[in-house]
Amino acid sequence: MIRKIAFQNEYFYHIFNRGVDKRRIFNSNHDYTRFMENIRDFNNTLTDAQRKHLKSKSASKSNLSVSDTDESVSDTERWRGSVKPLVEIICYSLLTNHFHFLLRQLSDDGITCFMRKLSGGYTNYFNLKNERSGHLFQGAFKAVPVETDEQLLYLSAYVNGNVEIHKIAKAEDWEWGSYKDYIGKRNGTLCNKKIILAEFKHIKDYQKYVKIVIKESGQRKEEVNKYELD
Repeated sequence: MIRKIAFQNEYFYHIFNRGVDKRRIFNSNHDYTRFMENIRDFNNTLTDAQRKHLKSKSASKSNLSVSDTDESVSDTERWRGSVKPLVEIICYSLLTNHFHFLLRQLSDDGITCFMRKLSGGYTNYFNLKNERSGHLFQGAFKAVPVETDEQLLYLSAYVNGNVEIHKIAKAEDWEWGSYKDYIGKRNGTLCNKKIILAEFKHIKDYQKYVKIVIKESGQRKEEVNKYELD
């Protein structure tokens, strides 16, 4: 099915997807870590060739000698200076068979490009590691536009509390989501937390709100169903 959403810059979107046939997409901590690395690596306007060039230059930086040409270095610096993020990550949650993001698009076609690179890159890694082929994710990613401030706050709590909603672990203890950063148990830099936390007087007030959303999510299945992956 062709996606009907026309993504707009500076607008927020709830993005999610799961493994094909509800299969696991994360089998180990290394898988989670690789996906997290891919989130950072692919959130830019670089082409795959430019990105590989930069990583190669970074890895060999300590071995540079006077024989290295100025041209290759200038290419690297020019690309690095022109790099722009595709999206701003507000919060995220990675579970065994699916993931959630709350994103703001920053560049034209940013969400589509970011998710294409992220899904494709991780699928290549996963298939090579597990000696499999074919699709890993269940079709194209799903997207829900955020239309109100209330919806934005709700979705942040839903994404941050998702692992607890699915009764996998306590949200505040889950390593593979952004909630620990929101409540000060980790000093991660992947997400822009200020947009959400600015709406609460104290972090504890946000924690109370997340607990309410976690509790009510199990009681209001019809309302939450469009965001769930089960």
